[in-house]
Amino acid sequence: MKARVHVTLKSGVLDPQGRAIQHTLGSLGFGGVSDVRQGKFLELDLTETDRAAAERSVKDMCEKLLANTVIENYSIELVE
Repeated sequence: MKARVHVTLKSGVLDPQGRAIQHTLGSLGFGGVSDVRQGKFLELDLTETDRAAAERSVKDMCEKLLANTVIENYSIELVE
């Protein structure tokens, strides 16, 4: 089973990397971008076969390591 984790900054948290990407896109002629929020994507290969146990485990990983829950949100997608 695979777990796909998307981590993004919470609304209202400054995103200097997103601003830099937006600015660079404008410099490259992509003027139609009014905002950029960057984040990260992680794909985990799990040996767990029980879906509920896998979801609990990945949530625990997110809370302890993969996301800074003070400033970031995360979402988990399990794929068989």
